Amino acid sequence: MSGSWYRRTYWIAAIEAAWRRRPIVWLAGPRRAGKTVLCQLLDDVEYFDCELPSVRRQLRDPELFWERLRGRRVCLDEVHRLDDPAAVLKIAADHHPSVRVLATGSSTLGASARFRDTLAGRREQIWLTPMIEQDLLDFGRPDLERRLVRGGLPPFFLSDEPLERDVQDWLDAYWAKDLQELFRLERRDAFLRLIELLLDRSGGVFQASRLATECRISHTTVLNYASVLEATGVIQRIRPYSKRRATEIVAAPKVYGFDTGFVLLIRGEQASPRELGSLWEHFVLNELTARMWRRRIHYWRDKRGHEVDFVVPERMGPVAIECKWRADSLDPRNLAAFRRRHPDGLNFVVAPDVRGSWIERRAGMVIEFVSLAGLIARLEELGAPADAAGTRGPEEAGP
Repeated sequence: MSGSWYRRTYWIAAIEAAWRRRPIVWLAGPRRAGKTVLCQLLDDVEYFDCELPSVRRQLRDPELFWERLRGRRVCLDEVHRLDDPAAVLKIAADHHPSVRVLATGSSTLGASARFRDTLAGRREQIWLTPMIEQDLLDFGRPDLERRLVRGGLPPFFLSDEPLERDVQDWLDAYWAKDLQELFRLERRDAFLRLIELLLDRSGGVFQASRLATECRISHTTVLNYASVLEATGVIQRIRPYSKRRATEIVAAPKVYGFDTGFVLLIRGEQASPRELGSLWEHFVLNELTARMWRRRIHYWRDKRGHEVDFVVPERMGPVAIECKWRADSLDPRNLAAFRRRHPDGLNFVVAPDVRGSWIERRAGMVIEFVSLAGLIARLEELGAPADAAGTRGPEEAGP
Protein backbone atom coordinates (compact mmCIF):
# COMPACT_ATOMS: atom_id res chain seq x y z
CA MET A 1 0.00 0.00 0.00
CA SER A 2 1.20 3.49 -0.74
CA GLY A 3 2.20 5.47 2.32
CA SER A 4 -0.29 8.05 1.16
CA TRP A 5 -3.28 6.13 2.44
CA TYR A 6 -2.48 4.94 5.94
CA ARG A 7 -4.97 6.38 8.42
CA ARG A 8 -3.15 8.52 10.99
CA THR A 9 -5.58 8.04 13.83
CA TYR A 10 -4.16 10.60 16.25
CA TRP A 11 -4.26 13.39 13.68
CA ILE A 12 -7.72 12.48 12.39
CA ALA A 13 -9.00 12.60 15.96
CA ALA A 14 -7.20 15.93 16.42
CA ILE A 15 -9.07 17.47 13.49
CA GLU A 16 -12.42 16.11 14.61
CA ALA A 17 -11.86 17.49 18.11
CA ALA A 18 -10.79 20.88 16.78
CA TRP A 19 -13.91 21.08 14.60
CA ARG A 20 -16.01 20.67 17.73
CA ARG A 21 -14.43 23.85 19.09
CA ARG A 22 -14.06 26.07 16.01
CA PRO A 23 -15.53 26.20 12.50
CA ILE A 24 -12.12 26.69 10.84
CA VAL A 25 -9.19 24.35 11.37
CA TRP A 26 -5.85 25.45 9.96
CA LEU A 27 -3.63 22.43 9.22
CA ALA A 28 0.00 23.49 8.96
CA GLY A 29 3.30 21.66 8.93
CA PRO A 30 6.50 21.16 6.95
CA ARG A 31 6.54 20.17 3.29
CA ARG A 32 5.67 16.49 2.67
CA ALA A 33 4.52 15.86 6.24
CA GLY A 34 1.26 14.49 4.79
CA LYS A 35 -1.22 17.37 4.99
CA THR A 36 -2.92 16.73 1.63
CA VAL A 37 -3.29 13.01 2.25
CA LEU A 38 -4.63 13.59 5.74
CA CYS A 39 -7.32 15.87 4.30
CA GLN A 40 -8.38 13.14 1.89
CA LEU A 41 -8.53 10.49 4.61
CA LEU A 42 -11.22 12.29 6.60
CA ASP A 43 -14.70 10.82 6.43
CA ASP A 44 -17.46 12.74 4.65
CA VAL A 45 -15.31 15.66 3.48
CA GLU A 46 -15.55 17.48 0.16
CA TYR A 47 -12.03 18.16 -1.04
CA PHE A 48 -10.90 21.16 -3.15
CA ASP A 49 -7.36 21.69 -4.40
CA CYS A 50 -6.82 25.43 -4.67
CA GLU A 51 -3.87 24.91 -7.01
CA LEU A 52 -6.42 24.08 -9.74
CA PRO A 53 -7.68 27.06 -11.78
CA SER A 54 -11.19 25.58 -11.79
CA VAL A 55 -11.31 25.65 -7.99
CA ARG A 56 -9.96 29.19 -7.82
CA ARG A 57 -12.67 30.29 -10.26
CA GLN A 58 -15.37 28.85 -7.98
CA LEU A 59 -13.96 30.74 -5.01
CA ARG A 60 -14.06 34.13 -6.73
CA ASP A 61 -17.60 34.28 -5.35
CA PRO A 62 -17.11 32.84 -1.85
CA GLU A 63 -20.67 33.56 -0.71
CA LEU A 64 -22.12 31.44 -3.51
CA PHE A 65 -19.45 28.78 -2.92
CA TRP A 66 -20.26 28.42 0.77
CA GLU A 67 -24.02 28.61 0.23
CA ARG A 68 -23.80 25.55 -2.00
CA LEU A 69 -21.87 23.69 0.71
CA ARG A 70 -24.17 24.50 3.62
CA GLY A 71 -23.85 21.88 6.38
CA ARG A 72 -20.88 20.16 4.74
CA ARG A 73 -17.34 19.39 5.88
CA VAL A 74 -14.93 20.95 3.40
CA CYS A 75 -11.19 20.86 2.84
CA LEU A 76 -9.48 23.73 1.01
CA ASP A 77 -6.00 22.49 0.24
CA GLU A 78 -3.19 24.96 -0.68
CA VAL A 79 -5.48 27.85 0.25
CA HIS A 80 -2.65 30.36 -0.06
CA ARG A 81 -3.17 30.13 -3.85
CA LEU A 82 -6.35 32.18 -3.46
CA ASP A 83 -6.27 35.95 -3.83
CA ASP A 84 -7.57 36.56 -0.30
CA PRO A 85 -7.69 33.28 1.64
CA ALA A 86 -8.38 34.91 5.01
CA ALA A 87 -11.50 36.64 3.64
CA VAL A 88 -12.77 33.38 2.10
CA LEU A 89 -12.43 31.57 5.42
CA LYS A 90 -13.92 34.45 7.41
CA ILE A 91 -17.04 34.47 5.22
CA ALA A 92 -17.47 30.75 5.87
CA ALA A 93 -17.13 31.19 9.64
CA ASP A 94 -19.31 34.31 9.96
CA HIS A 95 -22.09 33.65 7.47
CA HIS A 96 -22.23 29.86 7.11
CA PRO A 97 -21.80 28.50 10.64
CA SER A 98 -22.99 25.01 9.66
CA VAL A 99 -19.93 24.56 7.43
CA ARG A 100 -16.79 23.03 8.89
CA VAL A 101 -13.60 23.93 7.02
CA LEU A 102 -10.17 22.35 7.08
CA ALA A 103 -7.64 24.57 5.32
CA THR A 104 -4.03 23.88 4.46
CA GLY A 105 -1.49 26.23 2.98
CA SER A 106 1.83 27.91 3.34
CA SER A 107 3.13 28.11 6.90
CA THR A 108 4.06 31.71 6.22
CA LEU A 109 0.42 32.55 5.52
CA GLY A 110 -0.59 31.09 8.86
CA ALA A 111 2.18 33.08 10.52
CA SER A 112 1.08 36.42 9.11
CA ALA A 113 -0.51 38.89 11.51
CA ARG A 114 -3.30 39.74 9.08
CA PHE A 115 -4.31 36.09 8.68
CA ARG A 116 -4.35 35.51 12.44
CA ASP A 117 -6.21 38.74 13.18
CA THR A 118 -8.85 38.18 10.49
CA LEU A 119 -9.67 34.73 11.84
CA ALA A 120 -9.26 35.49 15.54
CA GLY A 121 -11.73 33.44 17.56
CA ARG A 122 -12.79 31.48 14.47
CA ARG A 123 -9.94 29.08 13.81
CA GLU A 124 -7.92 26.46 15.62
CA GLN A 125 -4.51 25.39 14.39
CA ILE A 126 -3.03 21.91 14.18
CA TRP A 127 0.66 21.58 13.39
CA LEU A 128 1.28 18.27 11.63
CA THR A 129 4.71 17.15 12.78
CA PRO A 130 6.80 14.39 11.21
CA MET A 131 5.58 10.94 12.24
CA ILE A 132 4.89 10.39 15.93
CA GLU A 133 4.86 7.09 17.80
CA GLN A 134 1.19 6.42 17.03
CA ASP A 135 1.89 6.94 13.32
CA LEU A 136 4.40 4.08 13.40
CA LEU A 137 1.64 1.81 14.69
CA ASP A 138 -0.86 3.12 12.15
CA PHE A 139 1.59 2.48 9.32
CA GLY A 140 2.17 -1.05 10.57
CA ARG A 141 5.89 -0.42 10.96
CA PRO A 142 6.70 0.17 14.64
CA ASP A 143 10.42 0.31 13.86
CA LEU A 144 11.88 3.11 15.95
CA GLU A 145 15.40 2.87 14.56
CA ARG A 146 14.08 3.12 10.99
CA ARG A 147 12.06 6.19 12.00
CA LEU A 148 15.14 7.83 13.50
CA VAL A 149 17.41 7.05 10.54
CA ARG A 150 15.01 7.75 7.64
CA GLY A 151 13.03 10.47 9.39
CA GLY A 152 9.33 11.10 9.79
CA LEU A 153 8.16 12.38 6.41
CA PRO A 154 5.93 9.46 5.35
CA PRO A 155 7.25 9.03 1.77
CA PHE A 156 10.83 8.99 3.03
CA PHE A 157 10.09 6.66 5.94
CA LEU A 158 8.35 4.11 3.73
CA SER A 159 10.80 4.17 0.84
CA ASP A 160 13.88 1.97 0.65
CA GLU A 161 15.63 4.29 -1.81
CA PRO A 162 18.73 6.25 -0.69
CA LEU A 163 17.64 9.29 1.29
CA GLU A 164 20.17 11.79 -0.09
CA ARG A 165 18.39 12.47 -3.40
CA ASP A 166 15.00 12.83 -1.67
CA VAL A 167 16.41 15.33 0.80
CA GLN A 168 18.03 17.37 -1.97
CA ASP A 169 14.78 17.39 -3.95
CA TRP A 170 12.97 18.50 -0.79
CA LEU A 171 15.39 21.38 -0.24
CA ASP A 172 15.09 22.50 -3.87
CA ALA A 173 11.28 22.48 -3.70
CA TYR A 174 11.34 24.24 -0.32
CA TRP A 175 13.45 27.05 -1.75
CA ALA A 176 11.45 27.39 -4.98
CA LYS A 177 7.89 27.01 -3.65
CA ASP A 178 7.79 27.73 0.08
CA LEU A 179 10.25 30.60 0.07
CA GLN A 180 10.61 32.33 -3.28
CA GLU A 181 6.89 32.70 -3.92
CA LEU A 182 6.41 34.37 -0.55
CA PHE A 183 9.68 35.90 0.62
CA ARG A 184 11.71 36.57 -2.53
CA LEU A 185 14.86 35.70 -0.62
CA GLU A 186 18.25 36.25 -2.16
CA ARG A 187 21.54 34.51 -1.45
CA ARG A 188 20.32 30.95 -2.02
CA ASP A 189 23.75 29.48 -1.30
CA ALA A 190 24.03 31.28 2.02
CA PHE A 191 20.51 30.31 3.03
CA LEU A 192 21.04 26.62 2.24
CA ARG A 193 24.42 26.75 3.98
CA LEU A 194 22.67 28.04 7.09
CA ILE A 195 20.17 25.17 6.93
CA GLU A 196 23.02 22.66 6.69
CA LEU A 197 24.85 24.18 9.65
CA LEU A 198 21.73 24.27 11.82
CA LEU A 199 20.87 20.65 10.97
CA ASP A 200 24.45 19.54 11.56
CA ARG A 201 24.43 21.22 15.00
CA SER A 202 20.83 20.36 15.78
CA GLY A 203 20.24 20.21 19.50
CA GLY A 204 22.94 22.78 20.18
CA VAL A 205 22.83 26.40 21.27
CA PHE A 206 22.04 28.93 18.54
CA GLN A 207 25.12 31.12 17.94
CA ALA A 208 24.13 33.78 15.44
CA SER A 209 27.49 35.53 15.25
CA ARG A 210 29.40 32.34 14.50
CA LEU A 211 26.82 31.33 11.89
CA ALA A 212 27.06 34.75 10.25
CA THR A 213 30.82 34.36 9.86
CA GLU A 214 30.55 30.85 8.44
CA CYS A 215 27.77 31.80 5.99
CA ARG A 216 29.39 35.14 5.09
CA ILE A 217 26.25 37.11 5.84
CA SER A 218 25.35 39.66 8.48
CA HIS A 219 24.21 38.86 12.00
CA THR A 220 20.84 40.46 11.18
CA THR A 221 20.46 38.30 8.07
CA VAL A 222 21.09 35.16 10.12
CA LEU A 223 18.34 36.17 12.53
CA ASN A 224 15.95 36.92 9.65
CA TYR A 225 16.71 33.62 7.93
CA ALA A 226 16.27 31.72 11.21
CA SER A 227 12.85 33.34 11.68
CA VAL A 228 11.84 32.16 8.21
CA LEU A 229 13.07 28.64 8.98
CA GLU A 230 11.12 28.60 12.22
CA ALA A 231 7.93 29.96 10.64
CA THR A 232 8.07 27.24 7.99
CA GLY A 233 8.79 24.50 10.52
CA VAL A 234 12.32 23.59 9.42
CA ILE A 235 13.79 24.42 12.82
CA GLN A 236 12.38 24.66 16.31
CA ARG A 237 13.88 26.99 18.87
CA ILE A 238 13.74 25.86 22.51
CA ARG A 239 14.29 28.62 25.01
CA PRO A 240 16.02 28.17 28.36
CA TYR A 241 14.09 27.72 31.57
CA SER A 242 15.28 30.15 34.20
CA LYS A 243 14.22 32.12 37.22
CA ARG A 244 16.79 34.78 36.26
CA ARG A 245 19.39 33.29 38.56
CA ALA A 246 22.95 34.48 38.00
CA THR A 247 24.18 30.91 37.54
CA GLU A 248 21.70 29.94 34.78
CA ILE A 249 21.61 30.41 31.02
CA VAL A 250 18.69 32.78 30.53
CA ALA A 251 18.62 33.84 26.86
CA ALA A 252 20.42 31.56 24.38
CA PRO A 253 17.97 29.19 22.66
CA LYS A 254 18.76 25.70 21.44
CA VAL A 255 17.80 24.87 17.86
CA TYR A 256 16.51 21.51 16.66
CA GLY A 257 16.07 20.42 13.07
CA PHE A 258 12.55 19.31 12.24
CA ASP A 259 13.38 15.79 11.05
CA THR A 260 15.81 13.14 12.27
CA GLY A 261 16.48 11.78 8.77
CA PHE A 262 17.63 15.21 7.58
CA VAL A 263 19.78 15.68 10.67
CA LEU A 264 21.55 12.33 10.31
CA LEU A 265 22.11 12.74 6.57
CA ILE A 266 23.56 16.26 6.89
CA ARG A 267 25.82 15.11 9.70
CA GLY A 268 27.09 12.31 7.49
CA GLU A 269 27.14 9.95 10.45
CA GLN A 270 26.21 6.31 10.84
CA ALA A 271 23.47 5.22 13.22
CA SER A 272 25.82 4.58 16.15
CA PRO A 273 24.43 4.33 19.71
CA ARG A 274 25.65 7.88 20.37
CA GLU A 275 23.96 9.23 17.25
CA LEU A 276 20.77 7.28 17.97
CA GLY A 277 20.70 8.86 21.42
CA SER A 278 20.79 12.32 19.87
CA LEU A 279 18.07 11.38 17.37
CA TRP A 280 15.96 9.92 20.18
CA GLU A 281 16.09 13.32 21.89
CA HIS A 282 14.76 14.86 18.66
CA PHE A 283 12.01 12.23 18.47
CA VAL A 284 10.94 12.94 22.05
CA LEU A 285 10.76 16.66 21.26
CA ASN A 286 8.68 15.89 18.16
CA GLU A 287 6.23 13.89 20.28
CA LEU A 288 6.01 16.61 22.93
CA THR A 289 5.43 19.24 20.24
CA ALA A 290 2.66 17.19 18.65
CA ARG A 291 0.80 16.43 21.86
CA MET A 292 1.49 19.28 24.28
CA TRP A 293 0.29 22.26 22.33
CA ARG A 294 -0.99 24.13 25.41
CA ARG A 295 2.32 24.09 27.27
CA ARG A 296 5.74 25.47 26.50
CA ILE A 297 8.82 23.27 26.26
CA HIS A 298 12.18 24.55 27.49
CA TYR A 299 15.65 23.25 28.22
CA TRP A 300 17.86 24.11 31.20
CA ARG A 301 21.58 24.75 31.49
CA ASP A 302 23.75 26.40 34.10
CA LYS A 303 27.05 28.15 33.62
CA ARG A 304 28.98 25.15 34.91
CA GLY A 305 27.73 23.02 32.01
CA HIS A 306 24.99 21.03 33.72
CA GLU A 307 22.03 20.54 31.39
CA VAL A 308 18.54 19.01 31.40
CA ASP A 309 17.14 18.09 27.98
CA PHE A 310 13.60 19.42 28.41
CA VAL A 311 11.68 21.30 31.09
CA VAL A 312 7.92 21.73 31.13
CA PRO A 313 6.62 24.40 33.53
CA GLU A 314 3.78 23.21 35.78
CA ARG A 315 1.95 24.75 38.72
CA MET A 316 3.49 22.29 41.16
CA GLY A 317 7.00 22.96 39.89
CA PRO A 318 8.92 22.44 36.66
CA VAL A 319 8.97 18.94 35.20
CA ALA A 320 12.48 17.81 34.22
CA ILE A 321 12.87 15.33 31.34
CA GLU A 322 16.06 13.51 30.44
CA CYS A 323 16.18 11.53 27.16
CA LYS A 324 18.38 8.41 27.15
CA TRP A 325 18.84 5.75 24.49
CA ARG A 326 19.38 3.28 27.33
CA ALA A 327 17.75 3.82 30.71
CA ASP A 328 20.79 2.55 32.60
CA SER A 329 23.00 5.29 31.13
CA LEU A 330 21.57 8.05 33.35
CA ASP A 331 24.07 10.18 35.23
CA PRO A 332 21.92 11.98 37.84
CA ARG A 333 24.29 14.92 38.33
CA ASN A 334 22.51 17.14 35.80
CA LEU A 335 19.11 16.56 37.39
CA ALA A 336 20.62 17.10 40.82
CA ALA A 337 22.09 20.46 39.75
CA PHE A 338 18.71 21.50 38.37
CA ARG A 339 16.89 20.48 41.55
CA ARG A 340 19.28 22.43 43.76
CA ARG A 341 17.93 25.56 42.07
CA HIS A 342 14.36 24.37 41.39
CA PRO A 343 13.54 21.87 44.15
CA ASP A 344 9.85 21.32 43.36
CA GLY A 345 8.65 19.20 40.46
CA LEU A 346 8.81 15.73 38.96
CA ASN A 347 11.81 14.07 37.31
CA PHE A 348 11.48 11.73 34.32
CA VAL A 349 13.91 9.66 32.33
CA VAL A 350 12.39 8.60 29.00
CA ALA A 351 14.07 5.78 27.10
CA PRO A 352 12.98 3.37 24.36
CA ASP A 353 14.08 0.30 26.35
CA VAL A 354 11.69 1.07 29.25
CA ARG A 355 8.75 -1.30 29.45
CA GLY A 356 6.10 -0.06 31.84
CA SER A 357 7.64 2.32 34.37
CA TRP A 358 9.48 2.30 37.66
CA ILE A 359 10.74 4.73 40.29
CA GLU A 360 14.24 4.99 41.75
CA ARG A 361 15.82 7.27 44.31
CA ARG A 362 19.08 8.76 43.04
CA ALA A 363 21.18 11.56 44.54
CA GLY A 364 18.37 12.37 46.96
CA MET A 365 15.76 12.67 44.18
CA VAL A 366 12.83 10.53 43.12
CA ILE A 367 13.20 9.74 39.41
CA GLU A 368 10.55 8.01 37.31
CA PHE A 369 11.71 5.91 34.35
CA VAL A 370 9.08 5.84 31.60
CA SER A 371 8.48 4.96 27.96
CA LEU A 372 7.56 7.78 25.59
CA ALA A 373 3.87 6.83 25.75
CA GLY A 374 4.15 6.72 29.53
CA LEU A 375 5.75 10.17 29.63
CA ILE A 376 2.92 11.67 27.56
CA ALA A 377 0.32 10.03 29.80
CA ARG A 378 1.98 11.36 32.95
CA LEU A 379 2.26 14.88 31.54
CA GLU A 380 -1.39 14.86 30.52
CA GLU A 381 -2.28 13.90 34.09
CA LEU A 382 -0.44 16.98 35.33
CA GLY A 383 -2.06 19.51 33.00
CA ALA A 384 -5.36 19.93 31.17
CA PRO A 385 -5.23 16.93 28.82
CA ALA A 386 -5.53 17.73 25.14
CA ASP A 387 -8.62 15.95 23.87
CA ALA A 388 -6.69 14.58 20.89
CA ALA A 389 -5.86 18.16 20.00
CA GLY A 390 -3.06 19.23 17.76
CA THR A 391 -0.31 21.73 18.31
CA ARG A 392 0.48 25.35 17.90
CA GLY A 393 2.65 26.13 14.98
CA PRO A 394 6.05 27.68 15.45
CA GLU A 395 4.69 31.12 14.76
CA GLU A 396 2.41 30.87 17.77
CA ALA A 397 4.91 29.47 20.20
CA GLY A 398 5.98 32.85 21.53
CA PRO A 399 9.30 33.82 23.08
